[in-house]
Amino acid sequence: MADLGPMLNLYPDSVGGNLAAAADFLELPALRGAFSSVYVLPSLFHSDLDRGFCVVDYGLEETLATDGDLARLRALGLDLKLDIVLNHASVQSPQFQDLLKNGEKSEYRDFFIDWNKFWDGCGEMTAEGYIQPEEKYIKDMFFRKPGLPILMVRFPDGSEKPYWNTFYQKVWEEDGERKYLGQMDLNINSPQVWAFYDETLKRLSKYGAKIIRLDAFAYAPKAPGKRNFLNEPDTWQVLDRVKTLADRYGLTLLPEIHAAYGEGVYKKIAGNGYMTYDFFLPGLLLDAFERKSGVYLKKWADELIRDNIRTVNMLGCHDGIPLLDLKGLLPDGDIEALIATLVARGGFVKDLHGAKNMYYQVNATYLSALGGDEERLCMARAVQIFMPGKPQVWYLDLLNGLNDYEAVRRAGEGGHKEINRTNLTADEAARRLQSPTVQKQLELLRLRNSHPAFSESADIDIEANGSVLRIVRRSGPARAALEADFESGRYAVTAS
Repeated sequence: MADLGPMLNLYPDSVGGNLAAAADFLELPALRGAFSSVYVLPSLFHSDLDRGFCVVDYGLEETLATDGDLARLRALGLDLKLDIVLNHASVQSPQFQDLLKNGEKSEYRDFFIDWNKFWDGCGEMTAEGYIQPEEKYIKDMFFRKPGLPILMVRFPDGSEKPYWNTFYQKVWEEDGERKYLGQMDLNINSPQVWAFYDETLKRLSKYGAKIIRLDAFAYAPKAPGKRNFLNEPDTWQVLDRVKTLADRYGLTLLPEIHAAYGEGVYKKIAGNGYMTYDFFLPGLLLDAFERKSGVYLKKWADELIRDNIRTVNMLGCHDGIPLLDLKGLLPDGDIEALIATLVARGGFVKDLHGAKNMYYQVNATYLSALGGDEERLCMARAVQIFMPGKPQVWYLDLLNGLNDYEAVRRAGEGGHKEINRTNLTADEAARRLQSPTVQKQLELLRLRNSHPAFSESADIDIEANGSVLRIVRRSGPARAALEADFESGRYAVTAS
């Protein structure tokens, strides 16, 4: 991913209700020259849960997008980034529906992970019909929900078969028939799954994708007695195998993984030749405003430069603001204080098994996380574009979005992430473009997208003195400089 110009992130219905309207938005003169890439989230595909991350199949969702809409984005010179979800697929997927219909005779019998086959010889069969693994085999595993990650699947003969289900599930009876919602883990030991990956990557390339985000990839490799998240070396072997497929279609992979700084996972991703998400920058910037010092920002930037770690960085995103990722980089007490500050400003922290300190994100718009201070948002954007990496920009942060509590209320239980996913009408999005804060951000993004001092080979010098952070970028005779004061909240950019 040699192009380090800014990337706009949005759902296909984030602006105007569909991707055609989003293309209209991106064609507006105000947006011209601000972005070099666009990430359309996976509700672009046929999906039924998790705002797109539970994929039924990778056909375009006709109510939201067409091939022509994608062609318009490419015509704007925007590289397209799309998702493949490696770990799971919807229970509504053709493969799982075939399993429900045909049971043992299904050609997709091993497309998903048969729990009892997986754990054969590693535990005792329970009265409920699933194997309870011995503690020694699961002691290093992390389950995303209480109990074992099992969905009991009723076969046509009435038998119950347990299948691995890491994430969401819902089961109910309707007119005497069992109904399901959920995200079923794929069996990466099945040749069919690898054929499916290959077919999907080929399809995404035909849509014009250049960058493929690997969602939940670190959950895919599983083995008794090993971790079920970032299992090593299996995770890297799977990643290399996916890369071999992606290379056939000219696709660049962007692995997505959350882990504490102290675990060094970002280094491993970079060491394997991939760009990595900079999930540390959003929290470090918020901390800098609270601390009134950019000392930890400098420490992180110096490491990126010294070790040549290539990143995609961010402020806000579709998911939340990651803060527990900072463990090992910031003192634990400062992280806890930062979480408390964001919650006091209206953000949400999801309980995981009733323990808040296990969940890595605070759900809030970045502007709300900054206390609603639009000048701080502009300054944060300026720091982001001067930092090493390819900046990604969440559409709602660009357009001065504040926490959307009504969207959370409408979404009901588990709808906390909707706080930062407000769908805007085309008129509302166009109106927000007139805001001085939005115009300042776009001016910064155009500078980032066009000035040679932001080339990949540019030299970057960073100083942190008191409350002031200075970043100077040079490439040949080209120079761009930022001076940002975290006490006053003021900044200045110069470029020649």
